[in-house]
Amino acid sequence: MEIRPFIREIDDFCGNRSPWIVTREEEELPSYGKRPEERSLSEALKNSILIIDKPPGPTSHEVAHWIKVLLGVKKAGHGGTLEPS
Repeated sequence: MEIRPFIREIDDFCGNRSPWIVTREEEELPSYGKRPEERSLSEALKNSILIIDKPPGPTSHEVAHWIKVLLGVKKAGHGGTLEPS
């Protein structure tokens, strides 16, 4: 069976060279959402994790605020520490 193109893209990005074994294709039900490559930018941002390499200076709270302003989203936060070591 053919491996989905977005899985190949992830493999290429990560350098994965292990073979994929697909035993059966999944049933696609619209009630369960969309495939990642079919989502609009706004749909992708709605439930995403954004990884940011925060520079020294601004606080984690400030960076989360900037993300809300720049992306026009209502909610943004951070997990763990974002302070440089």
